[in-house]
Amino acid sequence: MARAKTKTGTKAGKKSKTDTTVKIVSKQDQLIGLLRRPNGATIDELAKATGWQPHSVRGAISGALKKRLGLAVASERSEKRGRVYRIDRSAEKSTA
Repeated sequence: MARAKTKTGTKAGKKSKTDTTVKIVSKQDQLIGLLRRPNGATIDELAKATGWQPHSVRGAISGALKKRLGLAVASERSEKRGRVYRIDRSAEKSTA
């Protein structure tokens, strides 16, 4: 009876020495990480980190983060940095 082999060519159930687990960080995850910083992030900083245009960053904040994920994104104007966005953890909607 032949045994099944995995894609790496090893017998099922055994780990190869070259198997590694890599977490792929999405651009949405990058946005959330930057917005959760105590200092928050500006549109320019978010655009530079993701490679998106500023209008795409604003759309992602409004659509994906606020509406779909229910995150409370607050913005305020700073004299030094301009408009700064951050996720307000105390005001996040609870997910049921």
